[in-house]
Amino acid sequence: MRASSAQGDEGTIGERVTVQPVSSRADRERFLDVPERVFADDPAWIPPLRAERRAHLSQRWNPFFKHGEARFWTAWRGDVPVGRISAQIDSLHLERYGEACGFFGMLDGVDDPEVFGSLLQAAEDWLRDQGMERIRGPFSLSINDECGLLVAGFEHSPRILMGHHRPYYQGHLADRGYRPAKDLLAYRLPTGFTPPPAMRRLEARFGHRLAIRPLRRRYLKRELATLRAIFNEAWSDNWGFVPFTQEEFAQLGTLFRLLMPPEWVQIAELDGEPVGMIVLLPDFNQVIADLGGRLGFRRAPRLLGRLARLRLTRGRVALMGVQKALQGTPLGGAVAYRLIGELQAAALPRGIEDVELSWILEDNRPMRHIIDSLGSVAYKRYRILERELP
Repeated sequence: MRASSAQGDEGTIGERVTVQPVSSRADRERFLDVPERVFADDPAWIPPLRAERRAHLSQRWNPFFKHGEARFWTAWRGDVPVGRISAQIDSLHLERYGEACGFFGMLDGVDDPEVFGSLLQAAEDWLRDQGMERIRGPFSLSINDECGLLVAGFEHSPRILMGHHRPYYQGHLADRGYRPAKDLLAYRLPTGFTPPPAMRRLEARFGHRLAIRPLRRRYLKRELATLRAIFNEAWSDNWGFVPFTQEEFAQLGTLFRLLMPPEWVQIAELDGEPVGMIVLLPDFNQVIADLGGRLGFRRAPRLLGRLARLRLTRGRVALMGVQKALQGTPLGGAVAYRLIGELQAAALPRGIEDVELSWILEDNRPMRHIIDSLGSVAYKRYRILERELP
């Protein structure tokens, strides 16, 4: 068993990098330690709660493991953990696309080509042994979790459930032969935006057929089924899409029930039938920024007190979808505008000053046109990379 030490940031100079699989609780803790070393001098980084990250890696608590498998490794220089990576195979992706493609994720490391090369080699070797012919990522652990490598916008802190990286990562991946597969954008939208003329015109034209309503907590199970059905159908033709499972949406339901006002989840109905949805998450990273990821027994009441009194000013639109048949049509635009407008009306009284819309495929022109018309600005760029496995 290895333990971290108080040695220099990158271990003893001249010591060879070794990569070890994560196979015990102690190994897992050292795996989770790595970002603290990598981002120690990065003022934009916000340490995620350690308890939440443990649950994310747990086959018992994370529904991903019902349709996927993963392995984890930590890179060491001497007794110091200096990097980490995961590799995973998602049966839902294999069934949907029929390509022998596996994934990597949770990649962090100090600025050292040996560290990145050794970690990527471990992930590639395991995926190749499982019959995979291509590797793509980062996904931590699936496309419905944190995904993409941050390549622009490093000065901005990550919003809830979004990743953060250092600029040198992309160079090390490129040196290893990884090439861009798809870019994802994060937009920032002030909630005080003025509705554009197109929004008002479409409202006048189709408003009589549209009804927008908040989540009905009393019927949460039924509502979650509706939201999941809309999202999975709306996104089904998007690049890399893998459907949310019932168990994965049930976890979101816990967040909706405990920590969010119901009006932050809106459902659009066209002639009485659900055709669109949008979900605004409060940016809890504002609350945990100075906790260092630790939430022990003594700090738990402190966090609960903050949630009760702290004025959150940021949010993130993490889920949005409009029925596929309406996409790219004026009626679909009316649905999207109305959803955003209702969310604006719900967020402003709660003190939310701006929201992040993330992530948006760079080539999703219809949605980007709507977002641009609201005065939103693309302020971060994430990139999915891939390579063949020789």
